[in-house]
Amino acid sequence: MDRPVTDLSTVRLPITEANGLPNAHYTDPAVFDEEKQALLFDGWSGLAVAAQVPEAGDAVPITFLGMPLLLVRDRQDKIRVFQNICRHRGMILIEEPRRIEGAIRCPYHSWCYATDGRLVSTPHVGGPGQNTHEGIDRALLGLIEVRSHIWMDVVWINVSGTAPAFEEVNADLLARWHEFSVPLYHGGAESRFTLEVNCNWKLAVENYCESYHLPWVHPGLNSYSRLEDHYHIEEPGRFSGQGTLVYRQLRGDNGETFPDFEGLSARWDTAAEYITAFPNVLLGVHRDHTFAIILQPEGPERTLEHVHLYYAQPDTDAALRDSNAAQWKTVFAEDVFVVEGMQRGRHAVSFDGGRFSPVMDNPTHLFHDWVAGRLETARGAARAAE
Repeated sequence: MDRPVTDLSTVRLPITEANGLPNAHYTDPAVFDEEKQALLFDGWSGLAVAAQVPEAGDAVPITFLGMPLLLVRDRQDKIRVFQNICRHRGMILIEEPRRIEGAIRCPYHSWCYATDGRLVSTPHVGGPGQNTHEGIDRALLGLIEVRSHIWMDVVWINVSGTAPAFEEVNADLLARWHEFSVPLYHGGAESRFTLEVNCNWKLAVENYCESYHLPWVHPGLNSYSRLEDHYHIEEPGRFSGQGTLVYRQLRGDNGETFPDFEGLSARWDTAAEYITAFPNVLLGVHRDHTFAIILQPEGPERTLEHVHLYYAQPDTDAALRDSNAAQWKTVFAEDVFVVEGMQRGRHAVSFDGGRFSPVMDNPTHLFHDWVAGRLETARGAARAAE
């Protein structure tokens, strides 16, 4: 069987010598499928946030890289992710977000499932009026659950089921941000928005990782949190990003601010950090709010960026929340022309992946190295299996 083959030999060189990923990693459907498995299905990817299912029985269908999934908060208040299909004939169970009042019922033959995934009813499966059959073991035919974990309110999934535990994979990040292991309160409808971007999802990661572009792309932000106020964050094989030593709290008309998270050390009085947890979750933390951006790849050249803002208390000032959401939406929208421009540039046939500033592009180079490393490992395993 033919597999995509791209030359990654220069990607993993030291930053002074390395090239970026070849064009095919942004434009080729076959390479997109290769990355889907090696980078997204085999690791811990962001799917959604727990705030999308706030009450027991809430269910939200989500298509992730072509796979129909169902995010559910079960009757025991546990968040679960299932494949959104009936075990009978593979019919889609739920088409729109809703509250499950009784059971999850298949609209085709009315097989029913509890919110914890158990198959509880199989009407007429043994013939008219016969709701059981010795050949149908309900205990073996519950919904197919996808391995999941909740952190920073993000619902992370490991589709293949082969990744090490989330806490092991992300141990360094959990330790770095241990002070934010506190209740996070979603800001509500106005603190949730989606940007549709015509680019490969990796370009959104690459742009988010570095502060090099701030003076030209974010002049408003750069006016007080300058390029020289920023520092790199690098954890090879795990995450990368940037931090700033200058964070200015948003103030309302009367000088009001959001309440701080409890128990933060003094370093967070004026600092903030922005990290990509590989592969597809962009996170930001501040003394008074956090955010999560979940990148949903829709193909080689289209990405949905789902943005969610969180606060230390559930009853923060609504007008201030709206202002904060508008401010961040402006900042994130400023990046759209950049990532879309780079995407169009990946159709230049002689582009060699580009070079990196040995001083300013370290977090982005680290991400490229991670991508190349994961793909090389997957390719090696495939060759060994042949």
